[in-house]
Order: sequence, then C-alpha cells, then structure tokens
Amino acid sequence: MSMNRRQFLHTTAAASAVLGAVPLIGQDSFGHYRTALVGCGWWGMNILGEALQYTPPPPGGRKCRVVALCDVDQTARDAAADKISKLTGEMPRTFRDYRDMLAEQKPEIVIVATPDHWHPLATVDAVQAGAHVYVEKPVGHTIREGRAMVNAARKYGKVVQVGLHRRVSPHNVSGMKFLREGKAGKIGFIRAFVHYGGTTGTESPTPNIDPPKGLDWDLWCGPAPLRPFNKLIHPRGFRSFLDYANGQLGDWGVHWMDQVLWWSEEKWPRRIFSTGGRPIRGPAVALPDFQTTDVPDSQSAVFEFESFTLEWEHRIFAGNETDKGENVGCYFYGTEGIFHLGWRDGWAFYPQDKNKPVIREAAQLHEPDQQNIKELWVDFMAAIQGNTLPVCDIELGHRSTNLSLLAMLSLKTGRSVEWDGARETIIGDPYASTLLQRQYRPGYYYPVVF
Repeated sequence: MSMNRRQFLHTTAAASAVLGAVPLIGQDSFGHYRTALVGCGWWGMNILGEALQYTPPPPGGRKCRVVALCDVDQTARDAAADKISKLTGEMPRTFRDYRDMLAEQKPEIVIVATPDHWHPLATVDAVQAGAHVYVEKPVGHTIREGRAMVNAARKYGKVVQVGLHRRVSPHNVSGMKFLREGKAGKIGFIRAFVHYGGTTGTESPTPNIDPPKGLDWDLWCGPAPLRPFNKLIHPRGFRSFLDYANGQLGDWGVHWMDQVLWWSEEKWPRRIFSTGGRPIRGPAVALPDFQTTDVPDSQSAVFEFESFTLEWEHRIFAGNETDKGENVGCYFYGTEGIFHLGWRDGWAFYPQDKNKPVIREAAQLHEPDQQNIKELWVDFMAAIQGNTLPVCDIELGHRSTNLSLLAMLSLKTGRSVEWDGARETIIGDPYASTLLQRQYRPGYYYPVVF
C-alpha cells in the first residue's frame, strides 16, 4: 500500500473535515454508532451479531445500535428484524431499497452483505452518504468497480473494511510470522486450492418459476442482467451464476489470494493465465423455461509474479484429496519444506529434513460458521475511532479480488493477460480490456469516482 495501515487517513483536507466530524454525524441519543445492514442473509446476520456484541475498550467509546435493516426479500428482512428485536428490545426500521434507508436513517456504519454484484454501488453510495462501510468479499464483480470503491473511501475520508477475516485469524497471523521469519526457507512456488466434492454427473436443467411472494426480483438483479427467477440462484445460490458472481475463484479464491498478497511484498502479478470448464456438469443451459448453473466445475490459474509463481486450482468433484492437511488453503513450497496454511485445521509445516518433526498450530475460530469476524470487527471499530486504515482496507481487498477477477477474465478470453498493476490496465489486448468493467442495466450507473 502507499500508506501504512496505522497512518492517518488525512489524505486531503476534505477527508480530514469529514473524519473530524464523525462523532456528530447521525449520533443517536445513546451516543451509539447508528448501524445498518444491507443484505439480511445468514452471513450478514453473522456480521451484525458481532457488531452488537462489540464492547469498546476503556476509557469508554461507542457501541453499535442497529437502526435499519435492508433486503429485497421481505422474508429475510422480517426474520432479521424479529431476531434483532428479541436481542436488543428495539425494532429497527426495515427497507427494501438501501437508497431509501441511507436517505432516511443516515447511518454512520453500513454493513454490505449482499450478493457480489451489489457490493460496489451499495458501498460507494453509503460512503458518499457519510457512512463507514464493512463490505463482504469479493469487493465487486469487475475490476473497475473496485477502483471506484477505493477512490470513494479516500475522497470522502471513510473507513472501508473488507470481510477477509483470515487477516486476523490467530493461526493465520502466526503462520505469516513463521513464513516471514524464513523458517520455510525461500518460497518459490505457492499453490492455492479448494477441493470440495459433491458433483457426480451432468447437471439437469431446473425449471424457472415465478419469484416468491415478497421478493423484488428486479431489484435483486439490480445492475446485473435480469435472468428468470430460479431457486438455484436465490437464496444462497448466486455464486454459481456468472452474472452475479465469479464461482469458486471469486468466492473462496479471494481468501487465499489475499493470504498470498499478505505474505508477499509484491502487490500484483505481471501475467495471468486460466483454463477450466464444466467437464462433469456439462454445458450451461439458459432457456426461458429452464436453466443450470454456469460457473466452471474445475479451473486452474497461474499467476506470474516477479519472484514466485502462484497456482490456483479448484474442482467440485472428487473432493477426497488430502495430501498434507485439509482440502482447502495454500501450500507454500520453500527450500526448507512445505508450509500448509489452512482453515479448520490451522497450519502445518512439513520439513524437508525428514529427521525434523512436523510443526503444527491449531485454528482458533468462532461459531457459527467457524470464522473470525469478531476480531475483524474490533479492528474496524478501532480504525473508525482512531482515524486509521483497517487491517483489511478496501485497497488491499481490491487487490486480492483483482487476482480472482483477472483469472476469470483470462478464462473468458481463452488466453493469458499481461497486467500493469500500477495503472490497472491490460497490456496489448483491447478485447480483454473491455472486460475490466461491464454494462449495467438501464437505470443503474456504473460507479466512477475520481
């Protein structure tokens, strides 16, 4: 990054003025941060739960008070409101459209936990409305959306934390220390992977149906293409559709791409190539009456950095490969041995010298869903209160997301791409360059912030 994470965000006079006024903007009668959630699904509620449990360190500080919940699905927002009411004794206002929520409630903190294709607009609009934002990964669906999010955070002097909670997971932190101290030797190759099974044959098309009562399907699709409603997409299936997400690489891959960039002193690769497809699930189907998912069931990608090579691979069949450790994570291959940075199983180092013992460290994760949102939320609040950059600042989340998006871009073009990371441009390939953004549906603006 161009700025240290504990350096003040006072990059402009405007940023200073905004941050200096933070305690006054939208402050409620309890002195709490007015907090709102956009996207009331299971993961959004996990994040909101940590926000409610947050206790500021002495000598005082401000807690979070939920003032608004927003979701295009009435079933989800009503369930969330009922849960928050039981937890807090207060009924938050509920909204179908987050833009109405921003205008009426003027929250100081907004959690964006929508499907991927809504992350950029919701984040930029919230920042422009005066809120700090905790946004889930990946930061967006295309690369230039992410740049607009970074620019908005800097222009308006707001903290934007990306939900890459492995940046604060205790075993990930100690694992990075192990690697940086050179205990695995010089690292020349890294393999990031997700091997989850489940797919056993050709996918049969599923009938399209009318959207459920209470779901605004047109608004759910928002700036992305309007597909016929299908239960495969909502709820919780959107990651398997390229109109709204980028498959396993755009979901799981971003976590492991982020771990590699965290370890590395390099900020981006110079060349990327990806290949893959649907050899087991079969060709994607998109018809007026039926559709299938359309993401790759298996994919490989190679990222060429200056001093090392990173390889990604995933498949959603034959998920029983174990090798060393669990079937997700990163292998760092060094001159002293193999270091596996995983998830539930923590990390392990397998020395090159067979006479030396394997070194392990267990994970320390929270339920539900075995995560470390609690620690990331504490860091987010410290950044807001201290006018500093958070541990997973939007610039870092943008770079990590870019790795996954560039590999998907290569897959779509069928060729390698050369990346100028400083300018965020593709070198010598006009067609590939057009995929750095996409056309939004009429009525929606593609975010551009200078």
